[in-house]
Amino acid sequence: MPSSDPKNGRPPSETGGLSRRSLIARAAALGLAGPALIPRAEAQTGAGKAAPKPAPAPAKPLESSAEPRLIVAGPGTNRLKPEPAAETPVWTFDGTASLPVIRAKLGETVRLRVENKTDKPLSLHWHGVRNQNAMDGVGGVTQPPIAPGADFTYAFVPPDAGTFLIRPLVVGGSSEPSGRGLAGALIVEETAPPSLDQDLALLMQDWRLEETGALMPFGQAAFAAASGRLGNLVTINGKPVPAAIEVRPGSRIRLRLGNVCNARGTRIRFEGAKVYVVAVDGQPTDTFEPLRATLPFPPGTRYDLMLDMPAEAGASVTVNALIGNGLVLATLTAKGQPVTEKRPPIAPVGVNKLLPAEVKLQNAIRRDIAITGGAKLDKDKPNAEPAYTGDPNRVWAINGITGASGVAPSFTVKRGQVVVLAIRNDTAFPQALHLHGHAFRLLHPLDDGWEPYWLDTFQLLEGRTARIAFKADNPGRWVIGSTVLERFDTGLWTSFEVT
Repeated sequence: MPSSDPKNGRPPSETGGLSRRSLIARAAALGLAGPALIPRAEAQTGAGKAAPKPAPAPAKPLESSAEPRLIVAGPGTNRLKPEPAAETPVWTFDGTASLPVIRAKLGETVRLRVENKTDKPLSLHWHGVRNQNAMDGVGGVTQPPIAPGADFTYAFVPPDAGTFLIRPLVVGGSSEPSGRGLAGALIVEETAPPSLDQDLALLMQDWRLEETGALMPFGQAAFAAASGRLGNLVTINGKPVPAAIEVRPGSRIRLRLGNVCNARGTRIRFEGAKVYVVAVDGQPTDTFEPLRATLPFPPGTRYDLMLDMPAEAGASVTVNALIGNGLVLATLTAKGQPVTEKRPPIAPVGVNKLLPAEVKLQNAIRRDIAITGGAKLDKDKPNAEPAYTGDPNRVWAINGITGASGVAPSFTVKRGQVVVLAIRNDTAFPQALHLHGHAFRLLHPLDDGWEPYWLDTFQLLEGRTARIAFKADNPGRWVIGSTVLERFDTGLWTSFEVT
């Protein structure tokens, strides 16, 4: 059973948890980016030294309905750099640079017909949804990729309420559609949601741009073998930061934060109000305050947060990324008629009764996973760039095998079996990993307990081993892979089968 209480500050494991012991130990390694690539002018703006930019257009909700809603992925433009730079040629959904947010009630069917008008194969992974296997959206594993000019209909009933991501995921071809802008969120609302004044989804992306505003080329093995494609401009919901959002003084806000960057991991910090975590990776948890108001934020991670705005007009709350000297992602400013309604203290948003109260480890199937490959660091030259001289298509391996379509699953288990995976990172880099189709517990080193929240994505530091446990109750072939998409494209994934 769990041996920690997030409300009382008991820290989880250093390998990937969120709490107090690990946050300090992992601080230096959480940013996959290494030295910041944000240009000086942008870093100053993010640090609050320039006037905030106008608020981004709100993401357009796509309501689920009986008929599939058409969404078109295709070429478009986005104003990422100020004039005289040209608008950036990007890929968009439905021709708008704002990221789509699909909202559905728990128990409703999500139906979406995706038409691919790009020139590359495409499929959309519903990151974090414990989905039907055929709807998981891994092109080359759970479905054939959607060819240019073709379409595919996703139709599924999400079993859990929560905040989930939409990410392109095609074996060997995920980095480019994501790096060109395709991303979004799926929000499944609770049957009895908490009393709120505003529910906001904020999705962080970064873009690797030339001075002209054009996207830099894709496919460099040097990026894939090291930290991935790290951008030099950050956006929230498709628009350059900081997002300026007006909310009523004294209002209760739910923030749904998601990292849809290709590779950039960071930490996020909150200033101006007490912030409480109410869900991690879409799954509800006992509420807790982040240590030093800071949370790790690798690609694929989501947090549901609740806060009460200050009652004073003009007061602000900021969401900051610890990139370079600091970058303000969003500013919530108290403006308008104050909220005078008295509410009880912020409390948990519920319990997911579909997940087991405990994971019984006594008869678990245990498997080892070793991650190898990537660039090498020269210990005698600590300032030298990581070097890679191998096959650019087979940069990474799990248990000696590079992930590719047609490769057999690593192991097979019967439905209902508990699985414990010991994952060892034998590379020179932190690894952000995602388990498809399931939620897991991060175990303590001696199997004497687990962290008090469910995860589907976590970060494993270089040279470390983590153990995760889950009940394999979802039939099909499921991927375990990197959320850094250049690494996924060059082999950092494997799969297992639940029969």
